[in-house]
Amino acid sequence: MAAITATSSSMHTFHSSLPADKYRGAVVEDLQLPPAFALPSTEAISRAIDLAYERDFSHIPVLDRNRRPIGYVDVAKLKQKWEAGQADPDAKVSEYMTKFKRTSNEPYTLVTPLSSLAELEEFLRHNLFALVTDHDRKFVLAVVTHQDLENFVSRRGL
Repeated sequence: MAAITATSSSMHTFHSSLPADKYRGAVVEDLQLPPAFALPSTEAISRAIDLAYERDFSHIPVLDRNRRPIGYVDVAKLKQKWEAGQADPDAKVSEYMTKFKRTSNEPYTLVTPLSSLAELEEFLRHNLFALVTDHDRKFVLAVVTHQDLENFVSRRGL
């Protein structure tokens, strides 16, 4: 899973070499996503599960002490482990998160509110979700999934 932020030396953005834009020029902010909900790596998994279900999120970004995304929690998998007695409710989410790979040959892709939905769709072909950040990658603004794109298409009749 690639993270959706980028280091300044390896950052790249999408180019318009994609097929015709079936989204009619719509961008990520047109999805009207709820604000991001992220957890510190030290949060207890019991609280993480409660908060995720309260907000109806399936994946939650995990942040380090500098508020940088370091991975994510797959809520359904975590809940399964907890219910099976394979996870201590007081354990930290960092013990159960999937870490983002940070390698120089796998640059991060920048997804911002102004990224096109066509570009986002291409990214989501290879990833479960994307973290939408500001252009400077200082804040996680939202989490977007393929389901969010499908909902947009059905609402707009595209």
